[in-house]
Amino acid sequence: MIIVTGGAGFIGSNIVKGLNERGREDILIVDNLTNMVKFKNIQGLKALDYMDKQNFIEAIKNGKFDDANIEVIFHEGACSDTMEYNGKYMMENNFEYTKTLMHFALKKKIQLIYASSASTYGSGKHGFSEKPACEEALNVYAFSKLFFDNYARRYFETAESQIVGLRYFNVYGPQENHKGKMASMIFQMFNQWKAEGKVKLFEGIDGYGNGEQVRDFIYVKDVVKVNFFFWDHPELKGIYNCGTGHAHTFNTLAKGVLKYFGSGELEYVPFPEVLRGKYQSFTEADSSKLLAAGYDGGFTDIEEAIAEYCALLDKNDGYLLNER
Repeated sequence: MIIVTGGAGFIGSNIVKGLNERGREDILIVDNLTNMVKFKNIQGLKALDYMDKQNFIEAIKNGKFDDANIEVIFHEGACSDTMEYNGKYMMENNFEYTKTLMHFALKKKIQLIYASSASTYGSGKHGFSEKPACEEALNVYAFSKLFFDNYARRYFETAESQIVGLRYFNVYGPQENHKGKMASMIFQMFNQWKAEGKVKLFEGIDGYGNGEQVRDFIYVKDVVKVNFFFWDHPELKGIYNCGTGHAHTFNTLAKGVLKYFGSGELEYVPFPEVLRGKYQSFTEADSSKLLAAGYDGGFTDIEEAIAEYCALLDKNDGYLLNER
């Protein structure tokens, strides 16, 4: 059996779809469907069962999975809202939950591949390599992810089974509709054009010109490939960046969306005060550790990915699994 927590979410549902494409249906999807729109992400997927995230972790604690034949856990479930200010809630969801799952996986010698975040690099002024000297947290979300990474680091050398944390950079692609304001800029700009015939970006900040802030954008298809690379190499452990290693400006994204539609204008809006001091104006994964581990799956060209994603948004509202 394979377990995917957050399996009805953005990255999790793409992983489940990828598993189906590998011929695997013995999947337990764990999630929280309070946000009911997420059901659209798993409609059409093939899975063994579904379980609420709280019921699942209680069952883990109570030993109800001790005799289950579990091959790997893809742990994508978390509170990913960087604007969430309830630290207690964030730590319960992103630290304590993951810690319980990790100790279960270690005890049962189950591969555990969990979602970390590039937000652990803070402003990025110290670089984007997987080492403590580069790390800082600008919000409680980043802190919760970094605190668990540091906790997991104590176990990498002695663990008898795989523990891998993947630091996702700016992921975009199908199945992110439910994320609302936390959805990718491509999703936001596509819908802005649909509503107003134009796309909007922030004005310059931190010495960057209008729309010239730079991020490492990675297509969700490539995130699935990286997850499966580590699944296929259970001997690997540690924290790895999951980014392309090549940053692009927000203007590049906007031009890609406008090119898809063949018309429209680009408008720059004032930078929100609430984000000052909490915003990454530059991210670019140091991919050397990932490549040294043997990953050779490559990354989708950004212009190709934007065009493909916009076409899916146009055709099917950005969903992969409901096509007939």
